[in-house]
Amino acid sequence: MADHNEVAYTTADGNDYVAHEQTYEGFLMLVKWGTISVAIILALMAYFLV
Repeated sequence: MADHNEVAYTTADGNDYVAHEQTYEGFLMLVKWGTISVAIILALMAYFLV
C-alpha cells in the first residue's frame, strides 16, 4: 500500500507566508469593495427603476 503520511506545511521548504498573506488581504479587499459596489448598484436600480 502507499504511504499516506501527512505533509507538515509549517516545515516544508518554499512556503512564502508573506506573499500568501498579501494575496489573501488583496482577495478580502476585492470581495469587500465588490460587495459594496453591487449593493450601491442595486440601491440605484431600486431608486431609479421603480
